[in-house]
Amino acid sequence: MSKKRNFTIIGGGQSGLQLGCGLLAAGHDVHVVQNRTADDIRTGKVLSSQCMFDMALQNERDLGLNYWDDVCPTVDSINFCVPAPDGSGNKAIDWNGKLDKPGQSVDQRVKVPAWMAEFEKRGGRLTIHDAGIEDLETYARESDLVIVASGKGEIGRMFERDAEKSPFDKPQRALALTYVKGMRPRPDHSAVNFNLIPTIGEYFVFPAYTTTGPCDIMVFEGIPGGPMDCWKDVKSADEHLAKSKWVLETFLPWEAERCREVELTDANGILAGSFAPTVRKPIGRLPSGAMVLGLGDAVCLNDPITGQGSNNASKAAKIYMDAILAHGDKPFDAAFMQETFDRYWAYAQFVVGWTNALLQPPPPHVLNIMGSAQAFPELARRIANGFNNPLDFFPWFAVPEEADAYLSKLAA
Repeated sequence: MSKKRNFTIIGGGQSGLQLGCGLLAAGHDVHVVQNRTADDIRTGKVLSSQCMFDMALQNERDLGLNYWDDVCPTVDSINFCVPAPDGSGNKAIDWNGKLDKPGQSVDQRVKVPAWMAEFEKRGGRLTIHDAGIEDLETYARESDLVIVASGKGEIGRMFERDAEKSPFDKPQRALALTYVKGMRPRPDHSAVNFNLIPTIGEYFVFPAYTTTGPCDIMVFEGIPGGPMDCWKDVKSADEHLAKSKWVLETFLPWEAERCREVELTDANGILAGSFAPTVRKPIGRLPSGAMVLGLGDAVCLNDPITGQGSNNASKAAKIYMDAILAHGDKPFDAAFMQETFDRYWAYAQFVVGWTNALLQPPPPHVLNIMGSAQAFPELARRIANGFNNPLDFFPWFAVPEEADAYLSKLAA
């Protein structure tokens, strides 16, 4: 091994703690600075929907961080539905694609506190502190490399928005999460049920594991100004659940049917808000001239429409870890920082492109692909497994001529 080095990571979420544990395993000193205690997180509001697929889960397994395999329900497939436009309550499109390997969703209120404890047990130093720019100056003097894995506050603002990579400057969806128990399971096998309601928005639901045990997570994505942009006046957890059920009863009767007896997992099992999907430049410069490297949501924040947030965070942490370990004893200069982000962007650009495309009205070739999957199980399966490896969507999902060629081949 090359010499022992010192790393400070700001932000103890999926990417920060995963990277921290990886660097510890390689024999380095790691200090994670996190702004909330394990108890704050455990008893606070849900943080995300975090459905993770096999490639990202493998990164956790490689580090021995997969503690919930025996208790977390599996996600076995992707099911895609579009309601009939005549308001009949029927489905215009409905297909199911099996995942080659199951996914899972563990509430971050469960995962993060467990990982914080494990990080310390493995010899990492954990500080609970809301770090600011002055703190970063101190960490930069003490550390070989400071990595910022939190996009909030003044630290987040250090990373300049990359306009070339960020087509949107305002939120594209009004977002809400509802964690429930008592939902009737799907027949056959579990799924991410992906419902697309043209001109209104999207609704996803999938099984997960939360602080109270197994549950289902509802994800609402309302087009701004439309009927699913309906969360601003919701004042209580009960109102939030009632509004969730109203959306289903109004637009997705088959989903409402499964939810007759649902209740919230807990009063904090709800979230609503919005944000603009944004890619930022990866190097933050401090007043002293010292530099820090951005990771995860701090530099690449996607809308949850493709369910890639935690998957991206995990894959970014793995790419950064490999780059750091391969760098040996050399200084972590601006060239290293840019190169490391570029290595991640070589993957993430496709995820961002796919995600941003789904936020726009779908072009004819995408409608053709999604409709054709009803007739071709092989296509349904390929789309489903693209959630695990989005690179497989390119070029055929993005380029009309490639889509036509691929669909012609399937039909031959």
